[in-house]
Amino acid sequence: MFRRHPYLSAATLGYLAVLAWLTLSPQAPDQRDGPLWQLAVFLDRFQATQWLTFNDLEFAANIALFVPLGLFFVLLVGKRQWWLALGLAVLLTAGIEWVQQFIPSRVSDPRDIVSNSLGAAIGVVITLSVAAACHRARVAIARRQNRRFSSDTGQSSHTL
Repeated sequence: MFRRHPYLSAATLGYLAVLAWLTLSPQAPDQRDGPLWQLAVFLDRFQATQWLTFNDLEFAANIALFVPLGLFFVLLVGKRQWWLALGLAVLLTAGIEWVQQFIPSRVSDPRDIVSNSLGAAIGVVITLSVAAACHRARVAIARRQNRRFSSDTGQSSHTL
């Protein structure tokens, strides 16, 4: 896997390092100066977004954080083994939550497993959808080129 896709492997390892830093590094006890808290305060100023709570924003941020993981894992293991990519992502997020139990400034939350897994699943679906669309486009281009070649040589591309 690493030899076949060295750049993708390096990007995946880099993303995993950032993910580990974000999820496993000690956290300040007061999150009121963090970017999500600031976003919650900002959105609370508008009536249309006052219904969004900090927990809602954190759930959405966890989903967004794990979308690339699903993408990277599918690209590494292959689209036919998408289920393996998703399984690895779920195991990774469960492992992160397990380790967070032992970090004093972290809180392990089962909702994080749900949101992280949902994000990885979205990444898997996006990757498979883009791959399918690219495949359909390649097939359509090949068919057009085949028709053009057949008409240039005077041969019929349709047989009875």
